[in-house]
Amino acid sequence: MVPCPTNVGRVPYQRIRTEAKTISIDYSAAAWPIRDDFAAAHARFWQRLAKAGSWWTAAERIAIAREVRDSPSCSLCVERKRALSPNSVSGEHRRATNLPRAAIEVIHRVTTDPGRLTRAWFDGVIGSELSVEQYVEIIGTLVAIKSIDSFCRAVGLPLNRLPDAEDGVPSGYRPNAAKLEDAWVPMIPADANTGAESDLWTIGRTGNVIRAMSLVPDEVRTLGDLGAAHYLPNAMVMDPTAHSPHLDRQQMELIAARVSALNQCFY
Repeated sequence: MVPCPTNVGRVPYQRIRTEAKTISIDYSAAAWPIRDDFAAAHARFWQRLAKAGSWWTAAERIAIAREVRDSPSCSLCVERKRALSPNSVSGEHRRATNLPRAAIEVIHRVTTDPGRLTRAWFDGVIGSELSVEQYVEIIGTLVAIKSIDSFCRAVGLPLNRLPDAEDGVPSGYRPNAAKLEDAWVPMIPADANTGAESDLWTIGRTGNVIRAMSLVPDEVRTLGDLGAAHYLPNAMVMDPTAHSPHLDRQQMELIAARVSALNQCFY
């Protein structure tokens, strides 16, 4: 569980993407036609999930995915969600894995009750069991799993079987440009995505919602890869005329706003 302290052995995300054909995802059984780019993007993430990340091994990353899927049935999470304050309910989470206690808390809280997270809560989970880099990689993995699983539920298909873990150690890669600004975690400044991070976004044109996971650059790459299929490529988001193959921009934003409201997303 100790992070690798160097950048030696880092596997670039771009190389992983080219190897994604070893894992196949098929949505042909859906009741209506599904664009091929959804299955392709999901398969690329599944391929990456099967490998060690920057701060977690492949087995640990897959364990994070299992906890994401299991957390809605955790009785402690259910009680906290019903309570006026989650801090008024104590107890132990129902575990699906042997991940560290702090990691379990992060996965369950962010999955089941993200609207009431506080800085005090964040400070409480970061420490001996969990580094801020590991926290960011958890969030990236969680977001990807929730996006893909929600897609499957929406089209009436079973959840994809999680991949088998491959051997390998976390790279321990931390971008030199990342620094603590106004967020809870360090981020790469909007005008500092150069060198190995030059592909993350167009210099000077991105929002905090994209930079939020830049302490672990591959999580930004995953977000962009999935977002291009589920929404729009990042470079097109600021263009009001950009649209998907089947929905115009007004329809896309209406759906996005409604889903955000239902999920209590205040961003």
